[in-house]
Amino acid sequence: MCTLHIEHEITDFAVWKSAFDRFAPVRKEAGVRRHRVQRPLDDPTYVIIGLDFDTTDQAERFLGFLQARVWASRDNAPALAGIPRTRILETDEET
Repeated sequence: MCTLHIEHEITDFAVWKSAFDRFAPVRKEAGVRRHRVQRPLDDPTYVIIGLDFDTTDQAERFLGFLQARVWASRDNAPALAGIPRTRILETDEET
């Protein structure tokens, strides 16, 4: 299992969450097994997202989709502020 880890600033969480939720069917079709949305307690204008995939290839393809189709469009990412930071993480151990 691997995780596409994404961090970025936002302008409005409710607007961001609405846009995020619109892409639920796309995430499922791309192979996302589960997701986590987290926010730092001391910064309401920042989100951290974890998208879990079975394979690295799935995570890489979905990252490419996000970069080309979502983050590049103000309509698809209305509350995005700045450039998302991403990493693909491999799970070595989980309890």
